[in-house]
Amino acid sequence: MKRSFLLIFLITLVGFIYIGRLFQLQVLEGQELSPTSSATIKIEYDYPERGYIYDRNNKLMVANEVSYDVMAIPKELKAIDTLEFCELVKISKEDYIKKVKKIKNPKKFAPWLPAVFIKHLAKRDYAFLQEKLHKFKGFYIQKRTIRNYPEPIAANVLGYLSEVNELQAKNNPDYENGELIGKSGVEYYYEKALRGSKGKKHFNRDNLMRITGNYKGGIYDTLAVPGRDLLLTLDLDLQKYGEKLMTGKRGGIVVLEPSSGEILALVTAPSYDPNVLVGRKRYKHSTILFNDSINNPTYDRGLQGVYPPGSPFKILNGLVGLQEGVINDKSYVYCYGGYRYGKRKNEFMKCHCGIYGRPIRLKKAIANSCNSYFSDVYRKIIDKPKNTKVGFDNWSNKIKSFGLGNFLGYDLNVGLPGLIPNAKYYDDRYDFRWGATTNISNAIGQGEIQTTPIQLANATAAIANRGFYYTPHIVKQIDGKNIKNPKFTSKKQTLINEEHFPVVIDAMHEVFKTGTGKYSRVKGIDICGKTGTVENFTRINGEKVQLKDHSILIAFAPKENPKIAMAIFVENGGFGSTIAAPITSLMIEKYLNGEVLRKDLEERMINLSLQEEYDKLIVKKDSIETVRK
Repeated sequence: MKRSFLLIFLITLVGFIYIGRLFQLQVLEGQELSPTSSATIKIEYDYPERGYIYDRNNKLMVANEVSYDVMAIPKELKAIDTLEFCELVKISKEDYIKKVKKIKNPKKFAPWLPAVFIKHLAKRDYAFLQEKLHKFKGFYIQKRTIRNYPEPIAANVLGYLSEVNELQAKNNPDYENGELIGKSGVEYYYEKALRGSKGKKHFNRDNLMRITGNYKGGIYDTLAVPGRDLLLTLDLDLQKYGEKLMTGKRGGIVVLEPSSGEILALVTAPSYDPNVLVGRKRYKHSTILFNDSINNPTYDRGLQGVYPPGSPFKILNGLVGLQEGVINDKSYVYCYGGYRYGKRKNEFMKCHCGIYGRPIRLKKAIANSCNSYFSDVYRKIIDKPKNTKVGFDNWSNKIKSFGLGNFLGYDLNVGLPGLIPNAKYYDDRYDFRWGATTNISNAIGQGEIQTTPIQLANATAAIANRGFYYTPHIVKQIDGKNIKNPKFTSKKQTLINEEHFPVVIDAMHEVFKTGTGKYSRVKGIDICGKTGTVENFTRINGEKVQLKDHSILIAFAPKENPKIAMAIFVENGGFGSTIAAPITSLMIEKYLNGEVLRKDLEERMINLSLQEEYDKLIVKKDSIETVRK
């Protein structure tokens, strides 16, 4: 009797445990159970079309084309005619075996979830495979869109897509392993808008993995939402022209619209065709591009290239001098071939302004780029207060108010802050009492000062606007609606009063009338600018080596109501008047007039290559290494 009672008790207890567990799984947890975690549910994704990208004039820059991925569900794979399958999809039998082994690894892939077996199948191969797909159990074809670039330009601006890896997919439930995601440029910064959202369909499957209908009447199903289109601030024709002019050269060109901060052109050279990073050919080309440490085609010199600003920086020092009241438009200095700032023989800065022993005032000092004048101005600014550190920080803050020395906050994902030093910088660097003469090279844009082309273009726009600027940005509209982000639409005021700009602007105009830019004048357009030639040193295997100078220039036009402001750096280009000035004037002529009439100059700049100069750098590296050995 006791044994039978014990048996009945145990059977009842086990029954209650089973019932309780079933109630927990089906009632308590069933409502919250994700359909993706069940092997009896098949999920099909509907990938949306990514948003199109246009230039400011509605010219198409980035489109989409259909791509086909061969998908495999590990648990459903059966024995097939491997040779026939491999022939259809253009892979070897060895590759097939490796791929099957990989997706059947339960640590990496769920047996019931689809995995990408072959990416970006060619259209021709897709057509042949589609006809015979019924013979290959466990495989199916999934359509998706990939990028297409009608014009092979602006790769640095547009960016590229890459596949989501396992870690990214694990940390972001909106993405699946193998999906495409913006990796750089506009594709990265505006990923959320461009991507849209994929649709999902859920299906029940029986014990033989056959589809038996919609899961729960389709309550978990969603429709795909297409990505939103972008209208860039970029002018496609100007961008293309700038890249053409920079053929055979290294450097960057940044062109802004002063009244809005919109980026009209962002050129880096050398660059690459964005189409090479699309589809099955991406891996081969990306390996070549990203490992090219000599030309660095994926390095955006307009945003990341850090250079001393050279003579264009003198304009800012002149403005700070006016604001501080240490000079006015009547103040003058005498230049005797340079500036003596100490008693030692080497404490002398040479000058090549060509005005010897005569009074030089601000306007002439800018037009002829007098080192002596601006060294004197810089020294007066720093020494104005009794405390040198206070004077230096005052100078530093006013220079920084033009957007120098910081990452401007534009809507692209790369950039460097450059350097505008403050008093602490020199306190940390020197263990002796320092003053204006310690860093006198700052007066002429050399020394410790470092800037990027986009920072100099932005400072030029601030000068053109007589004291304010808008943060540079690359997107104008999203789905036909103007951007309203105050980060890009609010004025940023410099610390220089408006009344100090006219004399400087007149001087910049003089540069292209009678100064260093006079041979690059454009008939009918009043260009204001400043050429620069920057000494170029590098360290090769630990040794300081001087290379050919950089050619630089800042400019805006026209003088009244300016429509364009820009900065250009040509690495190892020599004098600013020989390369930077002609290219600048051609870009301005192209944008404001719509065509270039100076065909001889245009052809000369396009055909001018500095490759021989760049090859010398490789030779110098090799020769120094040989000497060491």
